[in-house]
Amino acid sequence: DDAGESWRQVSKDHRLIQRAWYYIELFTDPQNEQTLYVLSAPMLRSKDGGKTWENMGGTHGDYHNLWINPRNPKHLVVANDGGAAVSFNGGDSWSTQNNQPTAQIYRISVDNEFPYHIYGGQQDNTSVKIPSRALGAGNIDVNHWFESAGGESAFLAFDPNNPRYVMGGSYQGTIEILDSKTLGSTKVMPSPIQYLGKDAAEMKYRYNWNAPIIRSVHEENTFYHGAQLLLRTKDMGKTWVEVSPDLTRNEKDKQGKPGIPFTNEAVGAENYGTLSYVLESPLEKGLIYTGSDDGYVYMTQNNGASWTNITPAGLGPCLVNAIEVSPFDKGTVYIATTRYKFNDHQPGLYKSTDYGKTWKPINKGIGAEDFTRVVREDQVRKGLLFAGTERGLYLSWDGGENWKPFPLNLPSVPITDLKVHQNNLIAATSGRSFWVLDDIEVLRQYQSSTAKTNKMVLHQPKPAMLMTGYSEMDQNGNPSGTNPTAGVNPATGLVLYYHLPSIPDSVELTMVIRNAKGELVHRYSSKANELFAKFNGRPGADPRLPKKPGLNRFVWNLRHETVQGIPGVYIESSFRGHKAIPGKYSITLTAGKEEQVIQTEILANPLFAVTPAEYAEYDQVLGAMEKEVSEMHQLVNDLDSKRQQLEAFIKQWPAAAPASLKEKAQSLVKALKAWDNDMIQRKSTAYDDVENFPNKFTAQYMFTMNQAESDLPRINQPVLDEWTGLRKTWAGLQQRGQALQKQALPELNAQLSAVGIGAIWKDF
Repeated sequence: DDAGESWRQVSKDHRLIQRAWYYIELFTDPQNEQTLYVLSAPMLRSKDGGKTWENMGGTHGDYHNLWINPRNPKHLVVANDGGAAVSFNGGDSWSTQNNQPTAQIYRISVDNEFPYHIYGGQQDNTSVKIPSRALGAGNIDVNHWFESAGGESAFLAFDPNNPRYVMGGSYQGTIEILDSKTLGSTKVMPSPIQYLGKDAAEMKYRYNWNAPIIRSVHEENTFYHGAQLLLRTKDMGKTWVEVSPDLTRNEKDKQGKPGIPFTNEAVGAENYGTLSYVLESPLEKGLIYTGSDDGYVYMTQNNGASWTNITPAGLGPCLVNAIEVSPFDKGTVYIATTRYKFNDHQPGLYKSTDYGKTWKPINKGIGAEDFTRVVREDQVRKGLLFAGTERGLYLSWDGGENWKPFPLNLPSVPITDLKVHQNNLIAATSGRSFWVLDDIEVLRQYQSSTAKTNKMVLHQPKPAMLMTGYSEMDQNGNPSGTNPTAGVNPATGLVLYYHLPSIPDSVELTMVIRNAKGELVHRYSSKANELFAKFNGRPGADPRLPKKPGLNRFVWNLRHETVQGIPGVYIESSFRGHKAIPGKYSITLTAGKEEQVIQTEILANPLFAVTPAEYAEYDQVLGAMEKEVSEMHQLVNDLDSKRQQLEAFIKQWPAAAPASLKEKAQSLVKALKAWDNDMIQRKSTAYDDVENFPNKFTAQYMFTMNQAESDLPRINQPVLDEWTGLRKTWAGLQQRGQALQKQALPELNAQLSAVGIGAIWKDF
C-alpha cells in the first residue's frame, strides 16, 4: 500500500504459483482494487484483495492473458490454450470457443483410408483424428473428428493401410495403443516410472515433450520410440529393447530442475538432451536417422547394430525438429533445425547428398527471422521442396538452392509439420489447426518460362472422383478456403488451371469437354449468354470461364449440359445434367486460333458398390432422358413463340386477307394452346405452386428423370417401367406438336403468302 516500500503476504494458495515458470499473469480490476485475477492452469479471481480465491472456469483451461474493459470491468476477454472467449457479465458466462480453428498441432500422421484421415497431437487437448473430406456434407465439423491415442503432445504411429491400432505418446514417456474399433486402449510405457517432478538426470529414459514414435515401413508390427536413445518393440509394446546408445550431447549440467529458483517446472516440456525426431528411410531397410533437441544427428544403416554421428560440421546446440529422405535419391537427406530458444531466429535447413557425410545450408530466400521447423520434398517432382517456418510456408523449385514465400491464403502462422500425401500437401500449424493444399499438381507442372513466353497453357489436372457432398471449393476463381465454424471440403469436381496471355475482350475463350467416344459432355464460355433471363425455376446459367492474364482456376462440376428450360414456367425439378461416369475425358481450351487439348479421368468412388455395367446404364438412360426433355422444351418454346406471333397477327388482321384464313388462324391458336396445356403448367411460377396447379407432362417426365439420378448411380426397374410409359405418351404429344410445327403452321403461312401477305415465321 506504500508503493513497494513494504510488503505483506496475503495468500498462500498454491494454485496461484504452482507453475510460475509457465503461467502467472496478475490483473487488477481497473475500477475496484479489491478484485484481482490470476491466470494459471485455472483462471482465479479474488474479490477481497487476494485473501480468498475462486475458480472461474467456463472456457478451456491453461489461461495466459486477460483484457478488462477499463470503462466496464464486466466486459472481459480471456486468452487460453483453446483460443479466446468473451464475457459481458464479469465471467458468469463466456462465448464459445468452438468457432475458432485455434488448435496447436505438433505432428502429422496420415492413413490410406478413403477419405484419408489426418492425425496429430493438440496442445492442451487430446490427440485428434480427422477426415480430409466429410462425405455427404459440405464441411468438416465437430461431428467428423475423433480423439485418438496418447495425449496433447502425441506422435501417432499405425499401419496406414489398416489403422485400427494406433500407438500414441504423451509427455514423460507415457504411451498407449488405442483400438480404434473398440475405443479401448493398452498402456505400453517402456519404463512405467513416475517421472513428474524428477530431474532429467535422474530419469532412466529422458523423453522430449513431443517424443518421437514411428512405425517401421519395412518390418511388420515394429515400432520405435525415442528417449535419449532409441527403443524398439516388435510385439505392440509388450516388450521393448534399446537399439542405440545415448544419441544426444547428454550434458548433465542441463538436466537439473527447470524453473529454479522459482518453481520446479518438471512436467516434461523442459527435458533436455532428448531425441526430437526419428525417421526410417522409406527407400532402404535398416537405415534410420535420429535428431536430438540439443543438435545431434545420428544414423544407423544396420537397424541399430551400430550408429554414426553425422551432425553437420559447426552445428551447435539446436533443436533438430524434422528429417526428410528424398524420394528420388536414397542418399539425399534434409534436416530442419531451430535455435529460437537461444534467441536466434535464423532459418536452419541443411541438405546432404551422401548420407550425411557432408552437409550444406539451404536457406537462401527464407526470411532472417523465419526460423525453420520442417522440410519436405514432393514425391513426383524432384527438387520441389516445402519448408515450414515460424511465419509460414516457403517453396523451392531447385532442391533448396532458392526459396520463395508461398502463403496463398494460409495465415501467417508457425508451420510445425508438413506431409505430402495422395497428391495433397498437408500443414500442421501452431494455433490455426490443419490446412490442406489440394492443388499440388499445378506446382508439379509449373515452369517459370510459361509467364515469360506469354502462351496459353492448360495444366494437367489430377483425376476427379465421384463424390457425395459439396464444397465451398467448388466455386470458380479463388474461394477463401475457410469457414468460420468448420473445416472446408476439397472440391467435388475437376479442378482445372490454365495460364493465359492477355486476350482481347472480343476473343471468346471456350472449354469443350468430351467423353472417350468424342461425344459432347459440356461446353463453357467466357462470354455471358445473351439469351439468358432470370425467372423463378429457371435453370441456372453456366459459370463463365475466367479470362484474366496469368493463372486461372475453373471447376467442372462433372455434370453434363443443363437441360433446356421454359421462360416463365416453374417446374419443381432439377434441370442439372447428370454426373459424368468414370472414364477418360478430353478437355479442349480454345482462344481464337490457339488451342490446348488434354486428357483427364474421372475415377469411380471406391466406396460405391456400382458395377461398370450399372454406370453405363445410368449414363445411357439419363443422357437419353435429358436429351428428350430438352427436345420437349425446345418444341414448347418454338411453338409458343409462333403462337404469340400468330395472335399478334390476328389482332392486326389485314383487310386483304380472307376471313376464312382468319378463322383458320384462330383455330390454329386454339390447337397450339391445347397442345401447350398438355405439355406444361404455365400457372406455376413459384415453389410449391404445384399444390394448386397440377403438373403437366414434362414436369412428370422430369420427376422420373430426377428419380433416376442418385449419388449411387443405379437405375431401378420402376424408373425404367415409368419411363417406358412416358415415352409412349411423348410419342403422341411429339407427333401432335410436330404436326403443328411442320404442317399446320407452314400451311397457313403458305396460304397467307399466296394472297400477297408476307411470311412472318421462319425455320419451319
